[in-house]
Amino acid sequence: MANLLAPSPLNLKLAYPSSFPYSAFSISRNVVVLASAVSSPERKSSRKRRQQQPSKDETMITGVSSAEKGLRLVFMDELMERARNSDTTGVSQVIYDMIAAGIRPGPRSFHGLVVSHVLAGDDQGAMHALRWELSEGLCPLHETFVALIRLFGSRGHATRGLEILAAMEKLHFDIRKAWLVLVEELVSSNHLEDANKVFLKGAKGGLRATGELYDRLIEEDCKVGDHSNALTIAYEMEAAGRMATTFHFNCLLSCQATCGIPEIAFATFENMEYGEDYMKPDAETYNWVIQAYTRAESYDRVQDVAELLGMMVEDHKRLQPNVKTYALLIECFTKYCVVREAIRHFRALKNYEGGTKVLHNDGKYGDPLSLYLRALCREGRIVELLEALEVMAIDNQPIPPRAMIVNRKYRTLVSSWIEPLQEEAELGYEVDYIARYIAEGGLTGERKRWVPRRGKTPLDPDALGFVYNYPIETSFKKRCLEEWKIHHRKLLKTLRNEGPSALGDVPESDYVRVEERLKKIIKGPNRNALKPKAASKMLVSELKEELEAQGLPIDGTRNVLYQRVQKARRINRSRGRPLWVPPVEEEEEEVDEELDELISRIKLEEGNTEFWRRRFLGEGLKNQHGKPIDVTESEDTDVLEDTADIEDVSEKVDDEEADEEEDDTDQTEGQVGDRVKDKEVEAAKPPPMIGVQLLKDSEVTSKTSRKSKKRASRISVEDDDDEDWFPEDIYEAFEELRNRKVFDVSDMYTIADAWGWTWERELKKMPPQRWSQEWEVELAIKVMLKVIELGGTPTIGDCAMILRAAIRAPMPSMFLKILQTTHSLDYVFGSPLYDEVITLCLDLGELDAAVAIVADLETSGISVSDQTLDRVISAREMADNTIDNAS
Repeated sequence: MANLLAPSPLNLKLAYPSSFPYSAFSISRNVVVLASAVSSPERKSSRKRRQQQPSKDETMITGVSSAEKGLRLVFMDELMERARNSDTTGVSQVIYDMIAAGIRPGPRSFHGLVVSHVLAGDDQGAMHALRWELSEGLCPLHETFVALIRLFGSRGHATRGLEILAAMEKLHFDIRKAWLVLVEELVSSNHLEDANKVFLKGAKGGLRATGELYDRLIEEDCKVGDHSNALTIAYEMEAAGRMATTFHFNCLLSCQATCGIPEIAFATFENMEYGEDYMKPDAETYNWVIQAYTRAESYDRVQDVAELLGMMVEDHKRLQPNVKTYALLIECFTKYCVVREAIRHFRALKNYEGGTKVLHNDGKYGDPLSLYLRALCREGRIVELLEALEVMAIDNQPIPPRAMIVNRKYRTLVSSWIEPLQEEAELGYEVDYIARYIAEGGLTGERKRWVPRRGKTPLDPDALGFVYNYPIETSFKKRCLEEWKIHHRKLLKTLRNEGPSALGDVPESDYVRVEERLKKIIKGPNRNALKPKAASKMLVSELKEELEAQGLPIDGTRNVLYQRVQKARRINRSRGRPLWVPPVEEEEEEVDEELDELISRIKLEEGNTEFWRRRFLGEGLKNQHGKPIDVTESEDTDVLEDTADIEDVSEKVDDEEADEEEDDTDQTEGQVGDRVKDKEVEAAKPPPMIGVQLLKDSEVTSKTSRKSKKRASRISVEDDDDEDWFPEDIYEAFEELRNRKVFDVSDMYTIADAWGWTWERELKKMPPQRWSQEWEVELAIKVMLKVIELGGTPTIGDCAMILRAAIRAPMPSMFLKILQTTHSLDYVFGSPLYDEVITLCLDLGELDAAVAIVADLETSGISVSDQTLDRVISAREMADNTIDNAS
């Protein structure tokens, strides 16, 4: 290989005869021609003369040479031993001893000297040893050059390594091994740019690298983001006959996923998807593409991630997700506010040891773990929040400060989901707002500004940590009510699809009762009760009641009171606060155990893939249904549609329109007759199956214009002429589907079936739990204790809100635990709050709880008012007297 590496000047000295024949390789004047150290023509002639002369003392010469070999072997053993120990001085001393003993050092002796300098990391000493060897007229060994190249590569001296390669090439040495060593050492010493140059120079000259070197260079280039060189090396590898595999594509994807343009990564993914088997995407491939879409700073990418997720599920027989896959999916769904899917994937993530640490990712990329915790708190999903905190405790993952953000009401995720949401906690003492404003940095400009962000709103309201945008949170009570409605809406749908057979052998009256019960639950409380009354039609007592509830003065004439109420409502509207409405006593719902038992018979079969396979094929559905249910359009829109959150009616309420009520239109006798006729006609029809429902949903027909009817008729005629026809009978049509193999039931599976989420079916079977104040308090205490265990610090507002919730319950057994936790955080409430708690315990007859609270206050150094102590003492004496009288 002529002129593979351009030689550079190397400061070596060697005298060589002018008659030495040059090789075919060009070389500069300053480069050492190492071949000159080999034999010369004059030496050949003298050797011939010695061979022609008869040797008289051959026996004596043979004995001397044997003795010299033995002595040389002793010197070489000592020399190599010192060379292995990097003893350069000792090796030099051995060489001098050899010369003194009359033994001329050979190439291997100088090889040991060079190696000792290489092991010692002395590049100047190694070059001096090489010059010494050349000055003796010796030709260095191939191993000597390789050792020098290894030294230069480890030091990052690529140019000097190329000079050695050029010298080796002139001496007709095989430089491939030395070239590989130089590239590997440059890569190991983090001189990647020089390694790429040396590699590409050798590859263009015809040198063939090993597969390991190709892999390492591509991987290292992609780690530092050098996509261009990695791609060039990949092309060189394919030109050499070694095709790129999944590993190489994943390396390229790791670089493309961080460039901010996910379309590039997806193009590479498509090449892998439709390529050969050795380049098919694996779990890491999907991870890089999902990461590219998730962390792209462009528009909403959740749909792209959902499509990738579907492709990954379809290929579940070949690959399965790993912990990074779940972490990225949670990050994506949390960022784009798809919290339900984030919860599903978190339940899969918790099965991996250290999964929350992977999700936290050292707080990078917005701290996905904190965003997930905040999203759960923001939507009132406290059961899932407590579950996440427990998993963090198992993984020894402390709660990040990012998750403990304090909102405008000075509450963290410990209590920001407890109603009332838009109020600060009662601490038992007056708050000095000016001092708090100064302490928060209000005078220096360091205080956070709770100002709505202008322009484009972030994808996740919590993305910037409440600095520019304060998210609207959902209370735990409201979330439980929504889940309760959603569950019963599913039950009603199932009941209407299955008919009376869903309840078993029951009379029609029970069927109607169950239906009305489900409708009532779904409809919820009367919304008109949330509407405030028009101020112009309120009595003076009502005006005073509204003003007093908001802490406003109630003195003055009716006109003054009217103006105050109007102004207060305008202020509340402008600040996004709900209008005040008079408290309404919630009607206690009647418990009908018989109806509850009938409702419990309805099976949703969510997640039961085998059931839906049989249902899709129509197996076991003949003659199973009884009378179908009569459903009108008005009922569908009122009951079955997905009800949104209860909106604040105050935004649309004006003084003139506040007293208007919606009138429910009664059904006419003609409509009732039509319903009876429809019921009789539909009773003879078989129940609709999923396949038929899908076909019906896909048909788009219009009933308002004649043109649309004509167009539909044309389409039906064209379909009749089509070859892909199916029988009109439903069961025969499905049989035809199976015979033609148009659809295979083996392809019916969910993500839970594909990825082994065995727990999801059991969770879907469990009905949602109804909200209660006691349950809320228990969850709040568990969350607070778990946050403290994970290194978080709740605010005094959190402790006060939990205590107030326990007072509303009331739960005297929890008072002491809440107060002890509060005092352990060095928080102290005001005396009125302590007095209220102790008085409530006495009123409820919980004397032991009151005494324990007083003892804890005295232990903590908190004074109790004399009146409260007198009440506790008198109650204690009365209890003792009662016991004595009884005895």
